[in-house]
Amino acid sequence: MAEYANPIIYGDYSDPDPIRVGDDFYMVASSFTYAPGIPILHSRDMVHWEIVNYALRTLPFEKYSKPSHGSGAWAPAIRYRNGEFLIFIPFVDEGIMVARSKDILGEFELDMLAPNPGWIDPCPIWLDDGRAFMVFAYARSRAGINNVIALVEIDPECRRVLGDPEIIFDGNLIAPISEGPKAYLHDGDILILFPAGGVERGWQCCIRGRDIHGPYEYRVVMHQGRSSTRGAHQGGWVTAPDGSDWFLHFQDAGELGRIIHLQPMRFVDGWPMMGADIDGDGIGEPVQGWRMPVDDAPLYSIAASDGFDSERLGLQWQWQANPDDGAYSLSRRNGFLSLRCMRNRDRENLMWYSPHVLTQIPQSDSFIATAYAELDGMVDGDYACIGFSGHLYGLIGIAYDGNGYSIRAYRGRVTGTAFEGEAEESLVEVHPMESDHAYLRIELRKDMNYVLSYSEDGEHFSSIKRIFPLVRGTWTGAKLLLWASNRKNAESEGWGEFDYIRITR
Repeated sequence: MAEYANPIIYGDYSDPDPIRVGDDFYMVASSFTYAPGIPILHSRDMVHWEIVNYALRTLPFEKYSKPSHGSGAWAPAIRYRNGEFLIFIPFVDEGIMVARSKDILGEFELDMLAPNPGWIDPCPIWLDDGRAFMVFAYARSRAGINNVIALVEIDPECRRVLGDPEIIFDGNLIAPISEGPKAYLHDGDILILFPAGGVERGWQCCIRGRDIHGPYEYRVVMHQGRSSTRGAHQGGWVTAPDGSDWFLHFQDAGELGRIIHLQPMRFVDGWPMMGADIDGDGIGEPVQGWRMPVDDAPLYSIAASDGFDSERLGLQWQWQANPDDGAYSLSRRNGFLSLRCMRNRDRENLMWYSPHVLTQIPQSDSFIATAYAELDGMVDGDYACIGFSGHLYGLIGIAYDGNGYSIRAYRGRVTGTAFEGEAEESLVEVHPMESDHAYLRIELRKDMNYVLSYSEDGEHFSSIKRIFPLVRGTWTGAKLLLWASNRKNAESEGWGEFDYIRITR
């Protein structure tokens, strides 16, 4: 019997929530300030996934026309009811919205359900008597409280809140940092699964009761135990076509964010147990691998390399905020991605502040990314680069100074990073060029350091002397990026032209 190994996705898809519709599995994840937002992934076996859509084509508030690191769309929940997909999306500073569509591949209608800043991690549940409720948590930074699971009644169509919220579980003494609740019905019980203890070393909990308002019993249902997987965190339960139960969750992998694991799940005396009870204490522990949930299914994968030959950007790409429509083109040059050398009208033109940074989530802990780039420089300061984002970041690209071209590498540093953060950048190296094109390369090593290099012929690469440490961003892992700008923040008609980016392991 075929087996899989954890993690099933070595990519930063934090706060995953899965469902099954027929033989198809779908999963949503957090996206924060990045657009399009709330990725929708699809699988036929829960192990091999592809990105098929986003719930948000753009983020629905003017605030997100520029980066708002740490804000935006937090942990979502997806459900399928009466032929319609419903995705509950918490905007931590605006409230909880519901995106809905009958076509998972189509465009989603978006409505505000609860305009309450600080309500996070929402999940709906419909009871057998027709009533509907939403469980959720609070963000201390906005609401002034956390460590609790709350409940509020909503109308069954999920368009309005019907009453006042109530706290149904207080984890301050036994389950600190209780968050991320997911609610289910099972054999007449209401089960609410949630993590506690924090993302780095936390555990999985369950409260169980017969009445939605409680009282509830509490139990730890998965912890690290003897497993090498620490911090098995927020996720959701899904049942395979053969009736077997499974639990998808994330694990914090540091620099590369929150990666996805899959655990077998079973019920013991009405309580869920995820993973395997290795030490016999009655609590599940994460497994390193298990039998495949579904055999002989398509082996989907998440795209990384891109030749920019389509009329639309590949689904692996997200902007750092809602972009200006004129910031890029896939038709200016056939087979090229053209990024305009934009200025920043609000502040210094640093990568951390720019909405027009095109990013993707790395899918491995080591790889080489090579891009062929040309710079159609018009004004002193025009620049086109590749790099890694994060609270320490590195960029390498082609620069134009009004007279000629050079390779320039920059180091960026973000401070005060609880949310927005303040950035500073410094020039690391300059190398004159004879032409306006170059092959730009990033090599990420397993020790979480990376090397920037360049070549004018695509064969002989010269490395920047500085080694760059990979550092995560605000609630996200470091992201691979393409960017064009004017480093002197001048108006420019210049363009950075990218023929391809190729990622090899």
